[in-house]
Amino acid sequence: MKHSTNSEIASRLRETAALYEMDDVAFKPRAYEKAALGIEALDEEAGEIFRARGREGLEAIPGVGRGIAEHIEEMLAHGVFNEYERLKKKVPVEVLELMAVEGVGPRMVKMLWQKLKVRTLRDLEHAARAGKIRKLSHFGAKSEANILRGIEFLKQSGGRRVLGVALPEIERLERSVREFPEVDEAVVAGSVRRRKETIGDIDILAVSKNPKRVMERFLALPEVAHVYASGETKTLVRLTNGLDADLRVVPSESFGAALNYFTGSKAHNVALREMAIKKGWKLNEYGLYKAQILKLKSQNHNSKLKIKNIQIAGKTEEDLYRKLGLVYIEPELREMMGEIEAARNNTLPKLIGYGDLRGDLQVQTDWTDGDNSIEEMAAAARKAGLEYIAITDHTRSLAMTGGMDEKKLLRQMAEIHALNSKIQNTKYKIRVLAGAEVNIRKDGSLDIVDEVLAKLDVVGAAVHSHFKLSRAEQTKRLIRAMENPHVDMIFHLTGRLINKREAIELDIEEIIRAAKRTGTVLEINASPERADIKDEYIKKCVEAGVKMVIDSDAHAISHFAFLSFGIAQARRGWAEKKNILNTLSLSQFLKHLKNTTGSE
Repeated sequence: MKHSTNSEIASRLRETAALYEMDDVAFKPRAYEKAALGIEALDEEAGEIFRARGREGLEAIPGVGRGIAEHIEEMLAHGVFNEYERLKKKVPVEVLELMAVEGVGPRMVKMLWQKLKVRTLRDLEHAARAGKIRKLSHFGAKSEANILRGIEFLKQSGGRRVLGVALPEIERLERSVREFPEVDEAVVAGSVRRRKETIGDIDILAVSKNPKRVMERFLALPEVAHVYASGETKTLVRLTNGLDADLRVVPSESFGAALNYFTGSKAHNVALREMAIKKGWKLNEYGLYKAQILKLKSQNHNSKLKIKNIQIAGKTEEDLYRKLGLVYIEPELREMMGEIEAARNNTLPKLIGYGDLRGDLQVQTDWTDGDNSIEEMAAAARKAGLEYIAITDHTRSLAMTGGMDEKKLLRQMAEIHALNSKIQNTKYKIRVLAGAEVNIRKDGSLDIVDEVLAKLDVVGAAVHSHFKLSRAEQTKRLIRAMENPHVDMIFHLTGRLINKREAIELDIEEIIRAAKRTGTVLEINASPERADIKDEYIKKCVEAGVKMVIDSDAHAISHFAFLSFGIAQARRGWAEKKNILNTLSLSQFLKHLKNTTGSE
């Protein structure tokens, strides 16, 4: 059996979805996309599921039906499946590579192949720079310029991966190392541990008395595709998912110092080393050391002085910070944004915890572009530990999602009310709020009338178009939406898609002032590709007293797991529990909204 990782399987399914869309095949693109999402959300390898439970195990994965389960079985055996190969022969291009450019979709990829023989991102750039794309029908100079801008944006990402997409595989690798018999402890450090939005590589630290055997086991893992270098305590490899991974084995007495060093950030580490130097000490990845002068007597009874470095901390990070006169600094804060001074003065925030959320205020269903029914989403939310959710399907301007008009919204409200009555007598004690993700038009007006918005429990507004307006225009547009008395919160404020689409230009200071003035809540969107708003904006909201919520932007039952990424983003922005409204009970939460029609 070939070892195909979940990310490889998901990518192949997603590419198949695009190939079907090129062929104008109905329904199948969405089915393959749903299956890809289900595979990505797994906390174990699909190959392991198949080995343990066969095809039935694969069919139990959300979004995976019988036919796609057969394709996955083929991939596990051969790396590809026949249907994919058949479609690929028609358009033999690097589909996902090209579609990573903002605005380039499956049909555009097909046309670029048929007219210009564009196969790769490099081909696309050459064609655009040569002025060939503007000559195609339905394109023009503006489309060509946008493609070039999108390519440059991709280059700026430097090949970094979105944390939430890569993390499931990283955690599986971490578990594999931790389960080696010779390993006493293992932790992934680096930007993964700091929960950065994107990561470049993987740093794994392990404690063992037999590092040589640990390295042998690591090199034998099926995830290892190439070995750059390997020694008794350090090995650097390329994984099958394309990421580089560095495994280091350290003694237990140095684990805390090594974990601190390899967690970073670099600027944070430099500051700690400077503090140690000022005390006359030395700090490195092996520990914190203090020089001790020893007086030795030689055979002729003459005295000699010898300086010996004595380790005074390093077994744990807590000891290290304590010895330097600091309280412990959480990994998410180690970015030189004032954490050293705050730790010295014992004024660090008491960060929101990963289990503190009680509600989720942006949930999509099969009424628009979601995969599941309202009832299925409610049951999944309760299983995830939530007490309330808001159903916020898209509104009419997003025709591609089957957006809701006023009549459809009212019908959905009736269904939600009926569901709430039904689930009060079941084990699923969860409250479902009626809401909407209302589209903000170019001028800042909304695409649903106020009379209907007033009937909803929660109204979120968001930008889904006109991303290229000027900074002044976008700021004015958002502020007008916030001034609507029925808009409770702004969803994914800047509209960015990490590594895909740049954020809209905004005067963030002016936006935050308007949010404070109007009582509008700003969302921290936990969807891994959004992580919107950025941590630095979250910190500004905390300082200004602007309230926030953390939402999953769930489009499927598995997406409630995204909430942890939103919490990580909030922690990076110094947010405490009191700054995040959906840490409150439902009745307390509703009191903070402009609309107060809902009740617990």
